[in-house]
Amino acid sequence: PNIFYHFLTALIGIINLVLIILLFNLNGIRKYFISMILGGSFGNFFDRIYYFAVPDFMDMHIGNFHWFIFNIADIFITIGIICLILVEIFNKNINMNKENDAKDS
Repeated sequence: PNIFYHFLTALIGIINLVLIILLFNLNGIRKYFISMILGGSFGNFFDRIYYFAVPDFMDMHIGNFHWFIFNIADIFITIGIICLILVEIFNKNINMNKENDAKDS
């Protein structure tokens, strides 16, 4: 398990480097969402290096429904990813509408 943990930590470090490179090549609102993902990832990465664990401390449940335990960094990663997905969906719809309008003209 120790080798797997170190491999996973190294993989996260490499993904962080790729995100930094991507951040410098992006313009517009995507840059902010990648920054949110990167901030959360660095938070979890720091915990992995310093504590050898990522402490999750928010435990939410309503009645019998129990959600996963998470931390603040996880929130930023999740919001950043959801926003990136929404930007891609809406940009695709806008581009498709522009193409359809150009064909109709």
